[in-house]
Amino acid sequence: MAYTTINKSTEHFNTKTYTGNGSTQAITGLGFQPDFVWTKPRVLGGHFLSDSIRGGTQILQSGETNAEATRSNHIQSFDTDGYTLGADGTSNSNGDATVSWNWLASNTTASNTDGSINSTVSVNTTAGFSIVKFTGTGANGTVGHGLNAVPKFIFGKNRYSATSAWPVYSSVLGGTKYLNINTSSGEGTYSGYWNNTDPTSSVISLGSHGDVNTDGHSHIYYCFAEKQGFSKFGYFVGNGNNDGTFVYTGFKPSFILLKNTSVSSSWLINDNKRPGYNANSQTLVPNNNEAENTGTDRTDFLSNGFKLRVGASTAWNGNGNTIIYMAFAEAPLVGSNNIPCTAR
Repeated sequence: MAYTTINKSTEHFNTKTYTGNGSTQAITGLGFQPDFVWTKPRVLGGHFLSDSIRGGTQILQSGETNAEATRSNHIQSFDTDGYTLGADGTSNSNGDATVSWNWLASNTTASNTDGSINSTVSVNTTAGFSIVKFTGTGANGTVGHGLNAVPKFIFGKNRYSATSAWPVYSSVLGGTKYLNINTSSGEGTYSGYWNNTDPTSSVISLGSHGDVNTDGHSHIYYCFAEKQGFSKFGYFVGNGNNDGTFVYTGFKPSFILLKNTSVSSSWLINDNKRPGYNANSQTLVPNNNEAENTGTDRTDFLSNGFKLRVGASTAWNGNGNTIIYMAFAEAPLVGSNNIPCTAR
């Protein structure tokens, strides 16, 4: 039996590095037309998130509570093999090394009436990813996500509010708890976010807090269901040792997002393009605008998972701490051709 039905992960998710040119630039080589593009200059500067539902010139910043802004020179078009940038001074600044993480939804939108709140969705059921847009009601309710599978990780933003946080749902923590991707805070307990209810295969439950469901405000959510051999959303317990915890994913990772939920510590991103070999020492932090950190070796990407290499860092490997992760594959451990992948 095949381990996964997604033999080529890069048809659904891909990391792209490029150098800004300060002018119009086509970013190609993704292998698909992206619907969600998360861009970060590897120098000092913000994380910019755009998607095909809101439009490429509409940006939100993961490290900020700012309302959605229009940047006319940001993504000009989502193309068949990538996207085209204008002369944007952040995501395409002349000479700046930049990275983008890119996901495929459906390249189309559909109305969803599964919840008490109607939504507009773009859904990739094969890869377990959907973009969900809806107008809040300010009252407890549900909203359809279109995945036909239970999401394991959800994050999003009130598009209109200049003071709202980025709510995060993790199946590891459950519907009674929450995180915010724009802060380093550990897990919190609160019914106003997810109404003390886990999502189902059709809907997300929402509380009445303005971060998740302001009356009359447009909200955007990114929802992820786990797909064997392609994506994994779990946790590990840190051991505080340089011979750190090994985390089995069932695939060779291309991207990992980590967060120590037990204490206040930053969100952390490693990928397979920076630097492109083990150990991964080049880290970006979604909850602030700092430049890429190129210090201590942090992770090894292996054929079937990843291994921590940082003993003294609480954020990465705090002894006895619960650390959640979101991981996507470069290649499955074994695909339908029954040929195993190899480590770097």
